[in-house]
Amino acid sequence: MPQTASSPPQKPLTPRERARVRTIEDIVRLGREHLALHGAAALSLRAVARDLGVVSSAVYRYVENREELLTLLLVDAYNELGDEVEAAVAVLPVGDFAGRFSALGSAVRRWALREPARYGLLFGSPVPGYRAPAERTTGPGTRVIYALMALLDGAYRAGRLTMPGGPAAVTAPLAADLESIRAGMGLAVPDSLMARGALVWTSLFGAISFEVFGQYGADTFAAPDELFAHHLAVLADLAGLGPSAGQSGGRAAQPE
Repeated sequence: MPQTASSPPQKPLTPRERARVRTIEDIVRLGREHLALHGAAALSLRAVARDLGVVSSAVYRYVENREELLTLLLVDAYNELGDEVEAAVAVLPVGDFAGRFSALGSAVRRWALREPARYGLLFGSPVPGYRAPAERTTGPGTRVIYALMALLDGAYRAGRLTMPGGPAAVTAPLAADLESIRAGMGLAVPDSLMARGALVWTSLFGAISFEVFGQYGADTFAAPDELFAHHLAVLADLAGLGPSAGQSGGRAAQPE
């Protein structure tokens, strides 16, 4: 990436710094393996040290404790998910809002089905006794919802976001929350469509969680891909990104 006035060149890492980075990467890699085998609640930094081939006191020079390892695994998983979502969305034209939404949802599902233990760490039951540090996890953890809201905002600014059934009433306390979010993200989407976006977000992850955690029951759906495609189509309509966005049958929301 070209250097700019706001991003001065970084000094190259020293051999010791490079070795430290590699060791932490190895710890995270082994942590992912242990997470998949034993689950988050049973994650042990001592066991990771054993597989790394060092005594536990040595690994504590790189990762302070089990909570720090969990934080590293959270950030690693959030960023990998965010990277895959952004890459999937970026291959489609900027104006293909419905296609980009489908690509976003499908990318989350693919990653979740490939990495069920890591998905469970992010979106499953909380790990007993662990509280994620917001200053380190909020940024990575909001990449997908930021991508979704940016997509809805782009569709709204382009006059391509419908308001199915007309705007739903938004209470004053909720409107205040939405205004804070809108200001923080630089969005133009009005309250009613932002609230729909929140419902789409939670419904998308709810559908994926049901599949990842086996909550549909064994053999309930023989065609899970088709079921998820149907979910995406319904959620796109709910968000205002369905076929009615460019056809008759929906009222386009115009930028204020």
